[in-house]
Amino acid sequence: MRIVVKIGTSTLAHAGGQLNIRHTEALVKTLSDLKNAGHELILVSSGAIGLGAGKLQIRRPQDMPTKQAAASVGQCELMYVYDRLFGEYNHTVAQMLVTREDFDHDDRCMNLRNTLFRLLQLGAIPIINENDSISTEEIAVGDNDTLGAIVARHTQADLLVVLSDIDGLYTADPHHDPHATLIARVEAITPAIEQLAGGTASGLGTGGMATKLNAAKIATEAGVDMVIANGSTPTLLYDIVEGKPVGTRFLGKI
Repeated sequence: MRIVVKIGTSTLAHAGGQLNIRHTEALVKTLSDLKNAGHELILVSSGAIGLGAGKLQIRRPQDMPTKQAAASVGQCELMYVYDRLFGEYNHTVAQMLVTREDFDHDDRCMNLRNTLFRLLQLGAIPIINENDSISTEEIAVGDNDTLGAIVARHTQADLLVVLSDIDGLYTADPHHDPHATLIARVEAITPAIEQLAGGTASGLGTGGMATKLNAAKIATEAGVDMVIANGSTPTLLYDIVEGKPVGTRFLGKI
């Protein structure tokens, strides 16, 4: 199975932006085991700006130059962590930084796809992030939920898993409504489903439920199942891959 896993900033970092060592180590261990089981993995990882801000000992920046500077610092830290942890399980990682232009131009998109497919053939784990150091509003994908869905579509993935700080899609905001219930299965993204979208909970990342529903549209239209699950328990990935009811599963169109 070819699986794209989008990893949110809240899964990798504490609220202050410092690396959450326990979560990250558990995540890499689980992903390495899935790789050992024969699955092809592509990671779309957030975290560069958050980790960079933590390393620079500043609050998450709001202006573009400081965001880009934090991303430059944080991307080094992010790939160092992934390379070191995956290396403990004898897996090789590869960094790919992209912008929207890489998908909007046929030649660049083909080059990107060719590189991804060759990396998978060579047994590597591509780790993709938006090139925040140079991205501006004009060339930005905007969020890694959408990027994960675009990557899943272009690589003909079987499954997209979005790991975040929420358990899935609820009937209401679970932070404010104690009667909110988890929706386990979504067969079609209707206007009623779209109205359930809210904001980002952690304050670290850029995505909320609205971006996840947009990602689900892109993925399911391409025939890819997408699951939203809580990244604080990485071992849930085993059940997700086996098709068990975890989080919210959006069914890809046949």
